[in-house]
Amino acid sequence: MSSIRKGFAKISDDARVQAIIIGFMFVSFLEGAAGFGTPAAIAGPLLVSLGFPPVAAACVALICDSACVSFGAIGTPVAQAFSCLDDYATEAFKSSNIIWTAIPNGIVGTLLPFIAVAIMCKFFTKEKSIKPALEILPFSLLAGLCFTVPYVVISFFGYEFPSLVGSLIGLVLVVLFAKFKVFVPKNVWKFPDESEWDDNWKANKKEEEITEEKNMPLWLAWISYVLIALLLVVTRIPQFKIKDIITKGIFALKIESIFGIENTQYTFKWLFLPGIIFLIVSLITFAIHKVPGKNIGKVFKNTCKQVVGAFITIVFGLALVKIMRYSGTNEVGDGMHSMVFYMAETVSKTGKVFFTIFSPFIGVLGSFISGSNTVSNTLFTNLQYQTAETLGLSTVAFVAMQTIGGAIGNMICVNNAVAACATLNISGKEGKVIKANLLPALIYTVLIIIIFVIVLSFGWV
Repeated sequence: MSSIRKGFAKISDDARVQAIIIGFMFVSFLEGAAGFGTPAAIAGPLLVSLGFPPVAAACVALICDSACVSFGAIGTPVAQAFSCLDDYATEAFKSSNIIWTAIPNGIVGTLLPFIAVAIMCKFFTKEKSIKPALEILPFSLLAGLCFTVPYVVISFFGYEFPSLVGSLIGLVLVVLFAKFKVFVPKNVWKFPDESEWDDNWKANKKEEEITEEKNMPLWLAWISYVLIALLLVVTRIPQFKIKDIITKGIFALKIESIFGIENTQYTFKWLFLPGIIFLIVSLITFAIHKVPGKNIGKVFKNTCKQVVGAFITIVFGLALVKIMRYSGTNEVGDGMHSMVFYMAETVSKTGKVFFTIFSPFIGVLGSFISGSNTVSNTLFTNLQYQTAETLGLSTVAFVAMQTIGGAIGNMICVNNAVAACATLNISGKEGKVIKANLLPALIYTVLIIIIFVIVLSFGWV
């Protein structure tokens, strides 16, 4: 971490620039490759190592993990939305939907680096002011465009790579712009010393420093992060053929008809889990860094203590999601839909105007409850499509709003907050993270609604 800090000092010592490079660009790259909570788990500790308060790091990582989510994990949320529509999803519908998912995300996503930095300055400094964020507004907008322009352009060619390739192009450009001080303020802004932090910003307990190595080469310090990113990419992109191998056969344990209930199933693709990649890279890193055996034991012991609370929370949270999702499949509910379906259906009965306003919030609700844009689309894509069709509205637009809303919900979903807080050793402070992120989530949603109201009014979609 000391070596990484020194490396970043050569690019920029400004915490606002670091938040944009790691919190926005690197997070978007990880989301494009893997998704499902991976970005915050990797980027959060990196931000903390650069002097960010842990709660601030969690907020920044989760806020920035939104615009990229619609096409995250090689486009999984969009692919799932199309699979839910079966015969409705013609090639023309798919092409139009991909573009109208990308364009509004691109417009609002350009503002996302500024929004994240503004929240960071407003809630995690003594001044409680967004003035430092306004100082870096030109660089924030430039960084946003470096991602969103290629993101939108690539969407015209399919849904798999807008987030992955857009963020990779943006990352290279933004690092170069930061290094050559393009639109970077002359005054360097940093967080105050840890002794001046509010207790609500800090980790629950300071981790024990196990080893310290001076003058470590920068490539050696970054090797674990590079390996994680590399393995995530090669195991997620279908063209490498590895995904087909690790998601089938003995690597995909299936349970059919849970408790004898038809149309319920669960597939455990254990080798496809990001956590398996983290574990493999950890073992490789121990070898590369020649970590003594006794220290390896301490690392695993400390890690288990840190995540056990989050593990319990996520297990029961997942159980609740499954109950709500499958509640319409049992004998008592024969001919009925799931509980979550009826929650959204009530909102959709308010008429054309109100349905247009509430449509993205339905997607947000799905992600907030389930922790996944993909699951949100599984729950609500059909509802959005059929309601729009019944009301005589554009089905392309409302399925796009569903996917975008599901991405916005990523900022505040319980599962991601729990996982991020566990990684940063701030378990118990999930409420503070979600509360801080409610404002940017609301701003993003309102801007998306305004865009679609204009688009629908002019009949562009």
